[in-house]
Amino acid sequence: MIKRRKTRQVKVGNVLIGGDAPVAVQSMTSGYTHDIDGCVREINKLAAAGADIVRVAVPERKDTEALKEILKQVSVPVVADVHFHFQRALEAVEAGVQKIRLNPGNINDRAQVEKVIDACKERGIPIRVGVNEGSIVERKDKQRRMKELGAVFSNNRHGHMLAIMISKLEEYLDIFYERNFYDIVISAKSIDPLLVIDAYTEISRRFDHPLHLGVTHAGPKETGTIRSVVPLGTLLANGIGDTIRISYANDPVYEVQDGLELLYVLGLRNRKGAELIACPTCGRIQVDLFTLVQQVNAKLKEHITVPIKVAVMGCVVNGPGECEGADVAIFAGDKRGIIYVQGQKVANVPEEKILDALLEQCRLFQDKVNRGEARLGEKLVDIIPPDPIGELGSGYAKIAAEKAGGASLPILQS
Repeated sequence: MIKRRKTRQVKVGNVLIGGDAPVAVQSMTSGYTHDIDGCVREINKLAAAGADIVRVAVPERKDTEALKEILKQVSVPVVADVHFHFQRALEAVEAGVQKIRLNPGNINDRAQVEKVIDACKERGIPIRVGVNEGSIVERKDKQRRMKELGAVFSNNRHGHMLAIMISKLEEYLDIFYERNFYDIVISAKSIDPLLVIDAYTEISRRFDHPLHLGVTHAGPKETGTIRSVVPLGTLLANGIGDTIRISYANDPVYEVQDGLELLYVLGLRNRKGAELIACPTCGRIQVDLFTLVQQVNAKLKEHITVPIKVAVMGCVVNGPGECEGADVAIFAGDKRGIIYVQGQKVANVPEEKILDALLEQCRLFQDKVNRGEARLGEKLVDIIPPDPIGELGSGYAKIAAEKAGGASLPILQS
């Protein structure tokens, strides 16, 4: 069980961030906000994928003018992403958004920032304050403080940037504190995963505001997954982080799916739907496992809502051990598969019937769980590996040939 860092709690619509609330998953629309129908479709699509909060860009007045109608048609809290124009923030607040994302550094007039703070305070709307690497600006009157912090971080590989981030964050927060405003969420993103880890770690030691974790410009999903999951997983595993966004140059639905999966595997959110595990395959497999795994995954998403663990293994060598703890498992062999439910063998079917038979057993087990007749993760018996020259026929021809030639091969003992 991960012991999470205790933070203040803020309310974003009906979603709590910080305190003892579950880590929230966020994403952002990729289309124009003033395209009301398109924006609504995208927000609802992200919500259906599991997003708790969705952010939208509001660079122009026509975007904030669209917000009232958008908010009527969506079910998740919406965050207005504001840069440069404080008036956009005031318009978004008036429209009824549930949170503002603000970078005080790119609004030059402090009085304008204070107007936004006061408007949010009046409506009970939290503000995310960003000190992201790409948008913080050094100011001459803060050089002394940066030098002090630079000495503190002198042994850190990112010492100079950490000094800038902390100094800038202190500067920003002073503005909010002077207005007696504390409903703040902090972000400190970077393209560098190691800087992300260092920055959030240092910020978590100094401030008790909830933290929004993320990596900027993570890139395409193929590489962005690793760039995001490494720092976010490291921080979350150490109890740091109250809400996350994984960023891809791709369909943002993937951001939500991967963000949820990260929280699932760390035990920070209760899984919804089945968990599928599968072997990476090798030269021992005798069924089309790649296709089978994709088909099983699709069927589970369609039919299974209980978080059962399903294992699909391509042979009897590692399958039994790797399937310990799986609720429903299958070991494939010579064009066949044997299905187990919590360790008990329930079916032996040819390859063409594996998908339907496995899904049937998953449904039956789900029904038992829903009726209270079975419990998730409860192994009834130890799985006994099938004989490789028995029911699955795996390796039979080779072993027979070797025996005929006088050779002796080791046989798995059941």
